[in-house]
Amino acid sequence: MFATLDLDIRPGSGIGMFELGTSLWAVIDMLRGLQHLFPQVEVKFDPDNSATTPVILHLRPHLDLLFSGYHQRLHTICVRKLREPHPPVMLRYKDTVVSSSAEPLVRVHVSRTFGPTYPGDELKYPGIWFSFDDDGVNEGFKGGITHLEQRTQEVKRIFVGQKSVDGDERDALDEVLPCPIMRGDISSAVIKVVSATFSVIILTPQTNQIHDGVHFSFFSSASLLQVRIGETTAQDLTIDLGPPSRVHHKEDERMTIHSPNLQASEDDGSTDYFYNYFHHGVDFLISGQTHLVRKIVIHSNVPGSPLFQRYKRCPWQLESKPEDDEDDSPPRKHFYDKFEMISHFLSPREPPPSMLLDRTDEYDNITLPSSTTRLYGYDGVILEVNEASQVVTVMLF
Repeated sequence: MFATLDLDIRPGSGIGMFELGTSLWAVIDMLRGLQHLFPQVEVKFDPDNSATTPVILHLRPHLDLLFSGYHQRLHTICVRKLREPHPPVMLRYKDTVVSSSAEPLVRVHVSRTFGPTYPGDELKYPGIWFSFDDDGVNEGFKGGITHLEQRTQEVKRIFVGQKSVDGDERDALDEVLPCPIMRGDISSAVIKVVSATFSVIILTPQTNQIHDGVHFSFFSSASLLQVRIGETTAQDLTIDLGPPSRVHHKEDERMTIHSPNLQASEDDGSTDYFYNYFHHGVDFLISGQTHLVRKIVIHSNVPGSPLFQRYKRCPWQLESKPEDDEDDSPPRKHFYDKFEMISHFLSPREPPPSMLLDRTDEYDNITLPSSTTRLYGYDGVILEVNEASQVVTVMLF
């Protein structure tokens, strides 16, 4: 016996527990606790462009959730197979049942409930439209259809999306417009890149040094938060970002073997700890002695990468100084740019030698399709890059 999936329809806003504009990370995190309602969840994306691909969650058999490619926000909700009994689905609009497995929704009922609209194969209203096609099988207007047959056409799919500001129909690949559900989320993380030159003894060409920390902007807020290494404290983070999702004491010291600083390689660092902000896509390593930020780790949440869904996507970008005083648009590279472009932005030389990292080495009996990434070190920054040449994490120190 299946429990009925009872969902309320909110045109331009959402359906049931799903709100337009919610992040992909938040929705999948919620679904982990709703396996009794949605036991089958399938994630689909374009593996060739996984950094910017729209992502579709199939919640079989009734729901498809489309997320935007860049900010990974819930863009469109589709309800289908309205008469499928396993489980049955009931749809309400303003506390009135409009569809159930026993009472199919037909064209005339849509008109009675939502009022008049422009003619067409689909009934479209601001923030919602009703399709009479069943998963691509055209069952809309046919030649010779009678008025009675048209009135009793059964709705096969219902789509809910954001209402257009200018009245034009929004494209399925557009980004989601800012909405209340985004309030307090990071809208951008700008990493300032300052030009510097290595010592003449090393005789290396000019490079770019990351040392100004990160400037965080937030939806529905004009405030700007700057986190600087060696200056921002753990208490500052708690005040500005709220308490972390997790406080994790640093245990992995294997990278210190590569440090030229003998004191750093010999210091066990056992008192250092991480502030993990999974819901912001950022980690901060805090000194156990001074409680100052020592490192910042920013996550891209690239589908198919080993850390996918561990963190929400943080939309980071590298920003350098304008080439001249009259230029008010500084050059930038973004999380979706390929590694080769970002590497040249950081240093005009060839990419540095890389180290191999396999995320499954820490676990027994776990395999991933693409578990291997490479670490590339620059002055003040390490890029973790996957096999598709996409930067999955940025580590600042």
